Amino acid sequence: MNKGRLETPYSLKRKKIWVAGHSGMVGSSLTRLLEARGYKVLKALRAELDLRDQAAVQGWMAKHKPDVVILAAAKVGGIQANIDAPAEFLYDNLMIAANVIHCAHLCNVEKLLYLGSSCMYPKDAPNPLTPDMLMSGAFETTNAPYALAKMAGLELCRTYRAQYERDFITAIPCNLYGVGDHYDLQRSHVIPALIMKAHQAKLNNAETLEIWGSGAPRREFLYVDDLAEALLFLLENYSAAAPINIGAGQDHTIKEIAQKVCEATSFQGELVYDLSKPDGVFKKLMDSSEINKMGWKPSISLENGLMHTYRNFLRRCK
Repeated sequence: MNKGRLETPYSLKRKKIWVAGHSGMVGSSLTRLLEARGYKVLKALRAELDLRDQAAVQGWMAKHKPDVVILAAAKVGGIQANIDAPAEFLYDNLMIAANVIHCAHLCNVEKLLYLGSSCMYPKDAPNPLTPDMLMSGAFETTNAPYALAKMAGLELCRTYRAQYERDFITAIPCNLYGVGDHYDLQRSHVIPALIMKAHQAKLNNAETLEIWGSGAPRREFLYVDDLAEALLFLLENYSAAAPINIGAGQDHTIKEIAQKVCEATSFQGELVYDLSKPDGVFKKLMDSSEINKMGWKPSISLENGLMHTYRNFLRRCK
């Protein structure tokens, strides 16, 4: 049992910390930050550990005995990827969450931090989004299977906390971007897709850049290194059943984001909009006042974050 451990502050000193999903954008940022601060980071490549395999996960955790688990692993993708493979987004994310959280309980992990998603909020929920709105309405249809799986992970953390007094917590980040993102014109999220398209348009001396949808929906974006800082802050300072939002505190239209991407990439052509593509939820701004009151706020502006991201993209292209 975990009695006596549901307290803050929680010290990470001399703890073995497993970043599940360490090779992804969030996981790699977390790993860099943890190692820079001198912490012991456990890693498992996808080729050596399939998180959808409960026996394999339990065996790995029993062998390596992590004190802390950060569950950053997930099958992720943009609108088109979710539309194309809804069963995979549901099954893979359900299995990953269930196996890691359950095995963390079996292996007596001291603290677990699970990453939810802003997609978990109902499509018609009023903004800004607060955790008490979860499960108060239907998910947005284009990514409902993914959202349902992520919601199940949150409920697992709540129930293991309630029944077994496990210090399992959930953070819900807004839309993310940054170093280590996935670049694919058909399947990636909006910022990496825009960066790749703007870069190619610049190289081709194109006069226009096509944007999916109307450009009117509003989104909140957080640079991934800011998220990593926030997650370590929560591990040390937060212990509650309720999930906690992590956001930038400001939203922008997709048109504004595209314009800022054009500035970062030095593309000077015209934006055109493909209205045959779905917009998704019109507005999604989260209320991050709780973590702000605790003492954390983002430090990287959208403009600087886009410049860092584009420079990293160029290095990857070489």
